Amino acid sequence: MNNRIDLKIPRRPVAVDARLFAGSSTGDSTYWTAMLESLAKLAPDAPIHLFSDRPIPGAPFPVKVVASRWSRLWSLVSFPLAARKYGAVHVQYALSPLVRRGISTIHDVSFFVGPEWFQPKDLVLLKAGARAAAKRALRIITVSEPSLREIESYLPSSKGKTIAIENACPPWIQAGADPGPVLEKYGLEGPYLLTVGTRWPRKNMELAVQAVDMLALELPHQLVVTGKAGWGDQELGRRGKATGYVSREELSALYAGADLYLAPSRHEGFGIPVLEAMRCGCPVLASPIEAFRAAGGDAAAYAPSFEPGDWADWMSESLPDSGKMRSMRERGRTWEPRFSWRESARRHLDVYAEVAG
Repeated sequence: MNNRIDLKIPRRPVAVDARLFAGSSTGDSTYWTAMLESLAKLAPDAPIHLFSDRPIPGAPFPVKVVASRWSRLWSLVSFPLAARKYGAVHVQYALSPLVRRGISTIHDVSFFVGPEWFQPKDLVLLKAGARAAAKRALRIITVSEPSLREIESYLPSSKGKTIAIENACPPWIQAGADPGPVLEKYGLEGPYLLTVGTRWPRKNMELAVQAVDMLALELPHQLVVTGKAGWGDQELGRRGKATGYVSREELSALYAGADLYLAPSRHEGFGIPVLEAMRCGCPVLASPIEAFRAAGGDAAAYAPSFEPGDWADWMSESLPDSGKMRSMRERGRTWEPRFSWRESARRHLDVYAEVAG
């Protein structure tokens, strides 16, 4: 395909809220970083400007720094005013009433699905921001078909203008990494299982902790938990080991060394870590939610419930089965490349051209 001929390039410039670019390794930051970097490779001359409240080292497009004392004020006033002459403005969730031609990325509506997973002050802001974005935005981007259906169910004003553009495994996750140095750094000995994410109630890490504790007399595995503490239940049980944030290189190595990746979340928009694990040859056991099925397809295994005993039973039966584990690794490596940040970037560019003109 000749990219220069087939790409839809916006005629008017597009302003992007890029404050999450190259930030801490959360799903939101991964989305913005991988998408914008892929977009720059695909269409380096596209009229896209990144806006932030601070400089962005290594940014793939020109950066405009707009100072503001308060983050909320920046989103609602400072950034929209600075971008008022642009053809389109792309933000995450909340969209200021000052923006006339807006695009909002809404990863998921977990704050509607399970309000008990959120702190009250965050819940109010997230719901209000999503409702406003659904009404004001000309286009809403989300990250999977299951998420699209939920957005249209909880936010009726989004119907007809929401598009699902799937995420992918970020390019910095590399297969074949040597786990030795990172295991030594964090004092990890023996076989281990891995789970990645901020320890929020929605991520349901306690399920993984309880399931691994149930296996203590049968299997020698530790549970390695990577990501920040968050809030809610922080217990790691008898076999848990928290690393905090790790570098991209260390994360690839941890996936490569793990016997199994556990994805116990109660709700997600997509499931980037599922694909990260697969790229690195790590089998995946995930909770039975639609977003994980969209990400993992037939290459992942899915627990029948959110009961720790069901997870422990699956692991007790499957981890010693080398043939089953090898088959899961092979299926994962075959499945993961079906998702592409290049294709995601192309579809984002289509939206930019549609909205900006």
